[in-house]
Amino acid sequence: MRRFDHRKDGQSRAGSGPILQAPSRGRHPTGHAAVPARSGIPRGGALASPRVIDRTSLFASPAQDSPTTPVATPMTLARAATGLRPVINATGVLLHGGLGRAPLSAAARAALDLAAGTTDLELDLGTGRRGRRGRTALAALAAAVPAAAGVHIVNNNAAGLILAVTALAGRREIVVSRGELVETADGFRLPELLVCTGARLREVGTTNRTTLGDYADAIGPETGLVLHVHPSSYQVVGLTDTPAINDLAALCADFEIPLVGDCGSGLLHPEPLLADEPDVTTWLGFGVNVVTTSADKLLGGPQCGLLLGRADLIDRIRRHPMARAMRVGKLTLAALEATLSHPDSPVRQALHARPERLTTRAETLAAWLRRSGIAASAVASRAVVDGGGGGSSPLPNDAAFRRSGGHRREGARDEDGMAPAGPESGLTIKGFGGFGPELPSAAVALDAVIAAPLRQGEPSVLGRVEQGCCLLDLRTVPVELDPVLAAAVLAAATEAGATTITDAPTEPHIAEDADVMTIESMAIPRATVPGRRAP
Repeated sequence: MRRFDHRKDGQSRAGSGPILQAPSRGRHPTGHAAVPARSGIPRGGALASPRVIDRTSLFASPAQDSPTTPVATPMTLARAATGLRPVINATGVLLHGGLGRAPLSAAARAALDLAAGTTDLELDLGTGRRGRRGRTALAALAAAVPAAAGVHIVNNNAAGLILAVTALAGRREIVVSRGELVETADGFRLPELLVCTGARLREVGTTNRTTLGDYADAIGPETGLVLHVHPSSYQVVGLTDTPAINDLAALCADFEIPLVGDCGSGLLHPEPLLADEPDVTTWLGFGVNVVTTSADKLLGGPQCGLLLGRADLIDRIRRHPMARAMRVGKLTLAALEATLSHPDSPVRQALHARPERLTTRAETLAAWLRRSGIAASAVASRAVVDGGGGGSSPLPNDAAFRRSGGHRREGARDEDGMAPAGPESGLTIKGFGGFGPELPSAAVALDAVIAAPLRQGEPSVLGRVEQGCCLLDLRTVPVELDPVLAAAVLAAATEAGATTITDAPTEPHIAEDADVMTIESMAIPRATVPGRRAP
């Protein structure tokens, strides 16, 4: 096995061939620290050949080198302390509930490291007296949403909703549309949450139609608040009607009844790519008195619930005795503040990834894998924001294929420049169980037999299986992990017997000033492939 020496020109000590070069120094852009030299992966983000790298170290933090005593890496310690395993999300679902929703930014991970020690969580270092808990995180949240006169933080969005209902409605009535009484994928039912507070539900309208008059008729002396819930995981289509949020806010103002809105998505401001997704600032501008939302969704932060709105109502909420049971810890506060102060999160990067660059990455990875003896194709795909509960619909390229009667021009490309699914590519990509607007993406298509070894590997790679193919959607894979993904696929294919390597493959290389890979040539000894039988 050759040892590689990380140098500025990206050349190895043993020869002139390039090595896999990540685009950063010290820490990976995802926040994972550079792998220690002892692991077989050079420092500074330079990776050895995917045939020889120690993939268990790819998510490690740097250890302090000692000339005399070996020091275990934080990842080694973590693997002994927790059953959680790192996973590369290649599903095309930006906010995957099974994978913990939003991955944290590098800034948030650094804040977690700092907060893990002793901090001034409830101490004013200037006066030496007790300070307000989470004051800097609250200040960052208030600065991020100037339209909110008051802000509060709890441990998740459901906690924020139940605290608001308890503090503002008490044992009185909650007026809510029948069409908004949702159930989540894990069986959580909103009506059960609301009534457990001691409040009474006053359902108005029907499943598909609720008018402003329905709300007006229901509001009375026993009304504690009116609740509006955005249906983030389902749609009612056809004969439907629901009042505009600004009209509902005006009605509640006329009756002097608080309007609480659960927008859920984590958007603090409008997002042009998600025009139909509500955001906190817009709802507050429409007159919603208290808005609750999740920080671990489109905001890209840690799991916690955010309450924003009228100062007097937020003050009543935070002073309620139940608020003590729902407060967040210092790790959450630190990660949230860092996310708000440095908003370029992995979720935002994935959302705004350019389709043509995803295409280039998919073609590059597929070409490298084919040279490694693995059947792989770059195909057009569609990513979604949320993977929970939605129906699946055919992707545009599949729909276009059916409309054309099953015929395409040879060499045709779709609007994103990708080879279309269909007979020419040997693959028809259909929709999958996700919800929300579809985002044009690109995927590497592999034999489905590789899916299980990928999922069980180190690190684990989770794709999606459709029509006999394992699809690795690159919109949810950070570009700096492309070499890691290539290494994982090669190892999984070797384990599954899905590789027919006869010649030494070329090796992908990431230039320091680029965010896509180029193919370079480098011979790698066959003997370094784990478990490979001689031809």
